Amino acid sequence: MAKDETIIKTRIHTVDMCVGPILPKIILFSLPLVLSGILQLCFNAADIIVVGKYAGDNSLAAVGATTSLINLLSNLFVGLSIGANVRIARLFGAKDEKNLERTIHTAMLMSLISGIILTVLGVFCTEQILIWMGTPGEVLRLATVYLRIYFLGITGTTVYNFGSAILRAVGDTKRPFYFLLTAGIINVALNLLLVIGFDLDVAGVAIATAVSQIISAILVVKCLMNETSSFRLELKKLRIHKDCFIAITKVGLPAGIQGVIFSLSNVVIQSAVNTFGEVTIAGNSAASNLESFVYFSMNAFYQATISFTSQNYGAHQFKRIKKIFFSSQACVIVVGVILGNLFYLFSHTLLAVYTDSPLVIEAGVKRMLVISTTYALCGIMEVLVGSLRGIGHSLLPMIVSLVGVCGIRLLWLATVFKMDKYHSVYTIYLSYPISWCIAIIALCVLFAITYHFEKKRHGNMLPVT
Repeated sequence: MAKDETIIKTRIHTVDMCVGPILPKIILFSLPLVLSGILQLCFNAADIIVVGKYAGDNSLAAVGATTSLINLLSNLFVGLSIGANVRIARLFGAKDEKNLERTIHTAMLMSLISGIILTVLGVFCTEQILIWMGTPGEVLRLATVYLRIYFLGITGTTVYNFGSAILRAVGDTKRPFYFLLTAGIINVALNLLLVIGFDLDVAGVAIATAVSQIISAILVVKCLMNETSSFRLELKKLRIHKDCFIAITKVGLPAGIQGVIFSLSNVVIQSAVNTFGEVTIAGNSAASNLESFVYFSMNAFYQATISFTSQNYGAHQFKRIKKIFFSSQACVIVVGVILGNLFYLFSHTLLAVYTDSPLVIEAGVKRMLVISTTYALCGIMEVLVGSLRGIGHSLLPMIVSLVGVCGIRLLWLATVFKMDKYHSVYTIYLSYPISWCIAIIALCVLFAITYHFEKKRHGNMLPVT
C-alpha cells in the first residue's frame, strides 16, 4: 500500500513526456514556468518601482545598471543547471534510477559550490567592473552597495536554480512556482518595510532580495528531501560523482560560457548606453524590465523544449523530438509577437508605472520600439538552441550563437555606432534584431544536420518502455 501511494504521489508531480499528445503537455508544462517568470519579474519590478518612486532616479539607475553585471557573473552557473536538467531528464526518460540519484546529489553539491564562488566574486569584484563599465559617479556608489548585499544571498539563487532544474527535468513546474510565490511575497513586504519604512534606499532592496533568495532555496531543498521517488535528496549522499559531473558540464559548461559571453556583450552595450547619461540609463532599465515579461514568457518554451527533448532522446523517441521542436516554435512565435507588440503599444502607460519623469519614459519608448516589437526572433533562436541542447549538443550552438549574436553586436558597436551619422541609442538597440536574424539562419542549418545525424546514430535502438 505504501509503495502504491508513493507511485501515485510521484505521478502527480511528474510528467512522462515520451507518450501522449505533445502540444497540450508542452503548454501545461510551460504555463507554471510563464507564471513563475512573470511573478519573478513582478517582484523585480516592485524593487524598481519602490526605488524609483521613493528613492529617486539615481537609485533607479543604480539598480538597473546592475542587471547586466549580475548576469555576467552568474550565467556560467545558470548554464550548469541547464546541464543538470538535460542529464536528469535523459536519465528519467531512460528509466535509469541509479544514475538519476547520483546525478541529483552531484548537481546539488555543485549548486552550493557555485554559490560560494559567486559570493566571493560579487563582493570583491563588482565595484571595479562597474568602473570599467563607465557607470556614472552618482550611480556607482549606490550600485556597489546594492550588488555587494545582493551577492551575499546568491547561494540561495544557485541552489534554487539547480533544485528547480531537477524538478523541471521530471516534469514538475508547479511546485517551483509555489516556492517562488512565497519567496516573492516576502521580498515585496521587506521592500516596503526597508525602503519606505526604514529609508534604506538600494540597500533595503538588496536585503529583501537576498532574504527571498535564501527562502526559495530552503523550500526547494525541503521539497527534494521529502520526495519518496528516485529523485529524493539526502544530504548525507551529497558528493561529486566524476561521471555525473562530466555529463553535466558537457552540456552545461558551453551553455554557461555562452551566457557569460552574452552578458559580456550586454555589459559592452550597457556601457554604450551609459554614455548617454542618467535619463537614458533609467529609461533603458525600465524598458528592459518590461521586455523581460515577454522574454520569460517565451523562455518557458525554451525550458520545455530542453526537458521534453531530453526525455525523448533518453527514450530514443526521435519522431517526437521533431514534433516537440515545431510545437515549441509555434508557441514561442505566438507569445512573442502578441506580447511584444502589446507591450510597445502601451509602452507610455507601462513605463509610467516605473517613473514620473517624461524624459525617462521617452527614453524607454525608444528601446521598446526596436526590441519589444521584434522580440519573437529571440524566442525562435532560443528554442533552436534548446532543441540542440536537449539532444546533447551544446558546444556547436554556443559557437554559432556567440559568433552570430555577440560577435555581430560587438562589431556593430565598433563600426556603425562609431559613425557620427549613426551615433545614437537607436543604433545600439538595432544590434539586437539584426543579430537574432543571423543566428536563427545558422542555427536552423545546424539543427537540421544534427537531428538527422543523431536519428541515424540511434534510430535502430528500440524506444525505452
